[in-house]
Amino acid sequence: MVNVAILGFGTVGSGVAEVLSTNGGLIDQRVPNPVRLKYILDVRDFPDSPFAPLFVKDFSVIEQDPEVDVVVETIGGATIALDFTRRALAAGKNVVSSNKELVATHGCELLQLAQQEGVSYLFEASVGGGIPILRPLTACLAANEITQVCGILNATT
Repeated sequence: MVNVAILGFGTVGSGVAEVLSTNGGLIDQRVPNPVRLKYILDVRDFPDSPFAPLFVKDFSVIEQDPEVDVVVETIGGATIALDFTRRALAAGKNVVSSNKELVATHGCELLQLAQQEGVSYLFEASVGGGIPILRPLTACLAANEITQVCGILNATT
């Protein structure tokens, strides 16, 4: 089983929780190990949420739980998200982020930390509106010589 913790329950975090919940059966059919949502970290209270039993306010609960395999960082910004991401990677947890600012300002450091700890730091969701482009560029098109990439950049890019 793969246990997931989501950091932040805004638009992206709640969307990830909803996808894992709604499409859990389909996901389980397509992957070798069942994927389960174990925690959601947020400073706010969501007593009416169907996910209410999963909420925690203390990141160390996630950090110290050896059953958490993947941390999905959807907090945004490069302050507390950076601290939590560093701590998750150092604790041997894979991290997936949709946080453009964090990747732009600290991506190299976080990739090095992930490599040092033998885990993954994945951030495809932070690029191109979540359209899969990084993996095709690095894996599927590895034999091609790409000399430039053009696009429209927003403020956090």
